[in-house]
Amino acid sequence: MKLKVINSGSKGNAYILQSQDEALLIECGVRISDIKNAFNFDFSKLVGCIVTHEHGDHAKSIKDLMHYGIDVHATEGTHAALQTSSNHRAKSFELHETFKLGNFKIMPFDIMHDAVEPCGFLIDHPECGKVLFITDLIFCAYTFPNLNNIIIEANYDEAIAKRKLNDMEFLRNRIIKNHMSLDTCVKTLKANDLSKVNNIVLIHLSDSNSDELMFKDTVAEATGKTVSVANAGLTIDFNKTPF
Repeated sequence: MKLKVINSGSKGNAYILQSQDEALLIECGVRISDIKNAFNFDFSKLVGCIVTHEHGDHAKSIKDLMHYGIDVHATEGTHAALQTSSNHRAKSFELHETFKLGNFKIMPFDIMHDAVEPCGFLIDHPECGKVLFITDLIFCAYTFPNLNNIIIEANYDEAIAKRKLNDMEFLRNRIIKNHMSLDTCVKTLKANDLSKVNNIVLIHLSDSNSDELMFKDTVAEATGKTVSVANAGLTIDFNKTPF
């Protein structure tokens, strides 16, 4: 299994879990041309797209994907907010109920964010094992056993945000109230059993309120795990075991 990052951050988010036989698109918050390029203009192995919430940097190309015959799975609230509910390619799921796309088993769960019905995902596949995907949230109310790989938001550092946004109180408050800080990211990771985790991938870093190298080093030191920062074009092995 490979994890491919199309893009990550406020300008757009889209990630691919891809094996030799099938692929799952997580988020579609980039231009459809970027998604098509990432798949080499071949959607034949794409089993579907899952979307966490309706904000443009996560769902920009939802209607384009549907136009190309791709089912897009989200909560009913997300589809309603995006005005896609009536499209036959719009598939709704219930929170905390597992569904399958190909060999991917997906369990969505509720999170806190300034969106209608946002969610995170626990994804299970024979090749990559259990993958936790959480983004655009203040904190995660749940812990998960037997994780093999983690994709998690580390949006901002409080000290950097306070220093750079001291004259932009509204923006600072929105970031703090709706996104996961580096400190909360570390606490979330340490609250889970990481003994079987092979990769931790940090996503949705703020352009102006983060420090990529510091974030990576901080999480690696706190967890003792292999840590990557999701930059556009990153492709890494994303397997159940490190071998």
